[in-house]
Amino acid sequence: MTSSFGLGLRTQHYNDFLDAPQPVDWLEVISDNYMVNGGKPLAMLDKIRANYPMVMHGVSLSIGSVNGLDTDYLQRLHALAQRIEPMWVSDHLCWTGVHGRKLHDLMPLPFTQETLDVIGRNIEQAQDVLNRPLVIENVSSYVEFSSSEMTEWEFLAELTQKTGCKLLLDVNNIYVSAFNHGFSSNDFINGLPVDCVQQFHLAGHLNNGDHLIDTHDHPVCDGVWSLFEQAILRFGAVPTMIERDDNIPPLPELLAELDTARAITNNVLSMRGAV
Repeated sequence: MTSSFGLGLRTQHYNDFLDAPQPVDWLEVISDNYMVNGGKPLAMLDKIRANYPMVMHGVSLSIGSVNGLDTDYLQRLHALAQRIEPMWVSDHLCWTGVHGRKLHDLMPLPFTQETLDVIGRNIEQAQDVLNRPLVIENVSSYVEFSSSEMTEWEFLAELTQKTGCKLLLDVNNIYVSAFNHGFSSNDFINGLPVDCVQQFHLAGHLNNGDHLIDTHDHPVCDGVWSLFEQAILRFGAVPTMIERDDNIPPLPELLAELDTARAITNNVLSMRGAV
């Protein structure tokens, strides 16, 4: 895998990407925003897709659902993938609703063998329909389940081995959850197989003193940059992007953050190669 750097495609920046080439290697799109039969968003996506490779990132697959996956949703996801031919397709390690009702949030899961079996079946179903490995992102969390039988990183490691899925390692989410629950973020990174990570997310969060909230509306903080360095030391060159979902700045500000990610990556990889 080689280093590459992307941004999340947001409506505020459509014209930037249409008017002139931008220094990004690829764009990540929120799958759910484009799983429609037509309209302006899809037309804009087609135009931008002509000049930039893309990856798809979903928020509603609900891979942790005990009732199995929504087959209609999965078919529409497959249709979008056929349309834009993404490099990979990702979603979150969570559940997002029950009995057909969407909660519009990424709800955490207990890390048990039973959960592993449920998610394993769901991932295999998704991979059969999409005809590709699914990429799963670790979510930030604010509560822990007393029923958990393993750590999150042990769960993720076993999940990749069981299903052949890959991981979207959100470095900010590790940082947030480690602070909130008191575990070691380095233990998380070192507990994952070195060949399982497909992508890195970098984002900002809100610091409330005794807890952190994953808001994606701040620049990446120094602690997350430091943890990113540890992730590169562990996993090497992995496609990396800045994720901003609220308080979205002008594109040059995000490109400057992306340049920081490039510089850190190049520096760590040069040190890693010299060891």
